[in-house]
Amino acid sequence: MSDLNRKHPKALPYLFLTEMWERFGYYLMLGIFVLYLTDADKGGFAIDNKIAVDVFGTFIAFTYLTPFIGGFIADRKLGYVKSIYIGGAMMGLGYMGLAVHNLQFFYACVALIVIGNGFFKPSISTLLGNLYSTDQYRNNKDAGYNIFYMGINIGAFICNIIAAFMRNKYSWGAAFMTAGIGMFVGLIIFSFTLKEVKEANQLKPAEKGDASITQVLSMVFLPAIVAGILGWMIPGDILGSDSTDAFIAACIPICIFFGSLYVKANAFDKKPIAALLAIFVVSIMFWAVFKQNGTALTNWAKYYTDRSVSTTTENVLKPIYLVEQVSSKKDLVTMYDNQYNVLKDAAGKPIKDSGMHVYFKNAPEQIRADGSSVSTVNTELFQSINPGWVVALTPLVVMFFMFLAKRKREPTTPSKITWGILISALSTLVMVGAVYASNNGANKVSALWLVASYGVITIGELFLSPMGLSLVSKLSPPRLTALMMGGFFLSISIGNKLSGVLASMWYSYDIKANFFLVNCVLLLLAFILGISILKWMNKIFKEYMK
Repeated sequence: MSDLNRKHPKALPYLFLTEMWERFGYYLMLGIFVLYLTDADKGGFAIDNKIAVDVFGTFIAFTYLTPFIGGFIADRKLGYVKSIYIGGAMMGLGYMGLAVHNLQFFYACVALIVIGNGFFKPSISTLLGNLYSTDQYRNNKDAGYNIFYMGINIGAFICNIIAAFMRNKYSWGAAFMTAGIGMFVGLIIFSFTLKEVKEANQLKPAEKGDASITQVLSMVFLPAIVAGILGWMIPGDILGSDSTDAFIAACIPICIFFGSLYVKANAFDKKPIAALLAIFVVSIMFWAVFKQNGTALTNWAKYYTDRSVSTTTENVLKPIYLVEQVSSKKDLVTMYDNQYNVLKDAAGKPIKDSGMHVYFKNAPEQIRADGSSVSTVNTELFQSINPGWVVALTPLVVMFFMFLAKRKREPTTPSKITWGILISALSTLVMVGAVYASNNGANKVSALWLVASYGVITIGELFLSPMGLSLVSKLSPPRLTALMMGGFFLSISIGNKLSGVLASMWYSYDIKANFFLVNCVLLLLAFILGISILKWMNKIFKEYMK
């Protein structure tokens, strides 16, 4: 602990725990979001899966869009501490409100969560970066964000286990209430560090030419709303749905605003702002693929993965409500898509038609005849694989970079981000292998395919996501740090929405391997773009960090 205090600020463990509990609530809600909307048997809304995926994509897109305005207000008016409390309280109340089984109220609470996240997310990330602004800690900023990021994923790992327990033992509502409690626990922990973060919470004065909050609201935020409404009203679904058209249209004024920051910046600020904007663009494709963990990969876990467990495993998991009983006669569901059915014809070939499909969920072939039931692991538990990998791999990644640093061969932060995109592309090839192993979805395959794919993309994530936060903290002009954090989250937001667009295309692919190959190509294109400008970005990084 003494070594940690020498290398990192004293407030780091508290911010670590605050973010852990905040992400516990967020990812608990996220892990059951689509399952709750589509559930028809246990108190859900029974919404068509394709619509639910679009709603999910819109939600996660907006949660990373609002940090743009929330970060700006934190920079100029509220400060980071007040923004954390305001945002956290709104999110906690929103999670609890989801327990009310009413679709209109559900969407209202989702909006409350979106706004709350806009205040909370950029503020705590900026506060952490400010703590590393002194010479004592400056060189450990990358490692500090890695540790902080591990806290995020400890919360994301344990939440799905708790979600499955609360949902199976009690109800969907109990699970959502637990998410809200987790958020308020995080705020309580944050209160213990107010003394340590006092100096890091100082407001940064605006400079001549900087936009005021009134100007941003009237010239950016209002036009974004108008553009979103127009995007919704455009005839036809240009990008797949009205919500996607509206969201992308709303992003246009905001993207123009971030471009104007570069145009209006003084000579000293121009280069680092340009480098950050370039990183934001390159990162979009990573998030478009990565955020399919809540859509396409959740569907893969639910419909294409053998989740049945042995009697021994059942005896361990059943008392804590982490398995469910599925009957081959009772649990027939109607699928409105073109995926292969697990049922086979007399020749042993997969049954497929162009209309509605009857699908035996999770029913091994040998039990279909007698109608007996089988115990299966809850689908949401697969959402814990990625954060589990983050917790396991973060120490290894940090030690790897420390090893390189001692030999003066550690890559720059932009280099880490660029290579992380290439590593992430390899994870899609693992899923291509899973498709071939499943005979294009005709047979369920081992969960190890998902475990392996998540493992590879997690390495890419650790090269990119915490490094992106660190880079923004390093290169942003001090008075614009939280705003530029909002820009980083804007890239995540656009990527999140595109992830929903990509995931909805799953149903258009007869050969499912092609779906993952398209994802691979998108990541490779982003990597090629990153490599092409890497020398330029590294030059700016080294100049600005002197």
